[in-house]
Amino acid sequence: MALAIGNGGAQRPQRPQRCSSGGGPKFKLIHEGDIQVCRLNHSRTLISKVLSSKFLRRWEAHHLYLGDFQLYSSTCVGFMECPVLYQDILEAYTVNRWDTGQHFCIRVTIPEGSVLLKASNAYLRDQWLHSLKWKVNLLRYRRLISMSCDPEGLMRELRELVLFSLTTPIQDDVIFTVPLEMVSDILAHHFVSTDEEQEKLIITLAPVLEYVQPSPEVCAFFGKHCKGQSYNNEVLDVFLPAVHRILKHNMDFGKYPHLRMFVQDYIYTLFCKDVNAEVVREFVESVHSPGAACPHPRVLPNLVAVVLSAVYSTFDQSDKLLVKYDEINIKFLLCFMTVMDTIAQFEDWRPSLSTLLQPIPFPKEALKNETFVLYISGVIKAFAEDQRCEVHQSILPVRKGKDGWIDIICPGGVSCFDEGHFFSHVMSRLLDCCGRRKKTLLELKDSMLGPFMLLALRGESSFIQTLSFMLEVEVLHDENDKLQIISTLESTEEGKQCYEALCIKKAKFRQMQEKGGPTVLTLPTKSTDDDLARLLKSGSFGNLQSLNLAFTHVTSACAEYLVQLPALLHLNLWSTQFGDKGLHMVAEQLHNLESLNLCETPVTDDGLSSLVIMSNLRNLNLNSTRLSPTTYEKLRKLPRLEEIDVRYTDV
Repeated sequence: MALAIGNGGAQRPQRPQRCSSGGGPKFKLIHEGDIQVCRLNHSRTLISKVLSSKFLRRWEAHHLYLGDFQLYSSTCVGFMECPVLYQDILEAYTVNRWDTGQHFCIRVTIPEGSVLLKASNAYLRDQWLHSLKWKVNLLRYRRLISMSCDPEGLMRELRELVLFSLTTPIQDDVIFTVPLEMVSDILAHHFVSTDEEQEKLIITLAPVLEYVQPSPEVCAFFGKHCKGQSYNNEVLDVFLPAVHRILKHNMDFGKYPHLRMFVQDYIYTLFCKDVNAEVVREFVESVHSPGAACPHPRVLPNLVAVVLSAVYSTFDQSDKLLVKYDEINIKFLLCFMTVMDTIAQFEDWRPSLSTLLQPIPFPKEALKNETFVLYISGVIKAFAEDQRCEVHQSILPVRKGKDGWIDIICPGGVSCFDEGHFFSHVMSRLLDCCGRRKKTLLELKDSMLGPFMLLALRGESSFIQTLSFMLEVEVLHDENDKLQIISTLESTEEGKQCYEALCIKKAKFRQMQEKGGPTVLTLPTKSTDDDLARLLKSGSFGNLQSLNLAFTHVTSACAEYLVQLPALLHLNLWSTQFGDKGLHMVAEQLHNLESLNLCETPVTDDGLSSLVIMSNLRNLNLNSTRLSPTTYEKLRKLPRLEEIDVRYTDV
């Protein structure tokens, strides 16, 4: 049994029940400190009785240390001339009152008498008592476990140690690492030989694994257990809290690769136990938590690291393809791609996951393998179908000169196994949202023009409209490329209609862009997009430099006319419904704009962030908009910006 704690008067108390770790005060493990000491010897003679009486009793101030084997003083004089060995301590307990005025005392009983320790307050007294109790019992358990030759006796002592660790009010990392170290030592030195005994040992340690990460020896045992394919449900249940703890709190698998392998082995064992992907999905869902957002930011990157490691280990031989691998490796890949697919289904995880996967952190052999591509396609599809631009833009290259997901899944790409059907679906979703912008198309024209024309030839509506838009905003400067696009458009009925409509629109714009007309124009309040279009189509506005649309009802739909004004320098959109979509067009095509008023418009960071390319902007009014501090920091770096109004924003 563990060393007892008492609480009472000068009488020897009874052993109390173990305290629960859930309530009561908690204490940090103390290793040294200043405390008052008094030593009482057993009274054998009349003289010793007189010397030990309360009238002659004295207290000494000592700086005591709680070592690994003994309680000793820094001075080794007086009452503490000889240290108090832990193995000699019979009992330790608190006494509320020893003599008049002597509160907050601890009595430590040893064979030759007692050592009294007096603290300055009740909390410090209890801290010393529980720390001493931990040290004494720790030494006892170490000796018992090291000397035990009987597996049953070993388990019994280990259970006692685990229970003691869980119930002590001491809060310190060492409280839970000590049992783990002992079990690791037992496993490393093969003190228990059979698999059944090792399983019992781990099950005994189970409660501690909720508070501390498993050691390399414990991880190695579990890996061996998995390879043996015994799949003991009790062992799996034991390790579940440890796996959760690792995923929620681990900061670097690079420093602790055994923890990554431990999680990997656990997930794969779950999958193999029933060969059921649903079990893996339920595990990922349990780690995420039932709420809409996962409260643990480390779970996602840790899960992704485990999956990437599994994929790399599957394709570690570059001269082999998965179709030549045995069934176990296919099953292994399916297990961890199920994890990735499940992660992609959570909306709160998708933005971060898309950022992590945008550089395509998979081996080249995997990207060439049809089975892997089939699994990863579900993740890419989830990105493309997400309504948030930050997510579906992750299928684009992370930077110029580096392939993105659209490059490898497009017709002719290394991961295209379906003649471009999946590429068409993914790219259509992007083009229908934010992909049909001049800036984006300028970045894609060199690598994507061929696939775009191929899919337009097949009658894909999104690509027909995109090619028409490329002609409209003059993305291409090479005349041969333009002629190829025109030929492609005229090869389908929808393409012909788009090209004819484009020609009519350009004819009207050419009239509007002719030199002449006013330099300043103000529309009446309540004017609409149609009113503005009707006005601009009515004459020449090639000299228009300042356009005031304040307090009108115009929206982003009028942007297609605004961007056709070649001399426009000042644009006032105060208190209109002009939004992000129109702002993107203005930023991309009105490069000479010097003044822009967006006060009280519904623009957000999505549109405002596009203004960073407007190098000639001098005055910018963002009063009462949803501008964030992050976007503000980007905008204030515009090279010619002289004035920016950010009143009534979050800045």
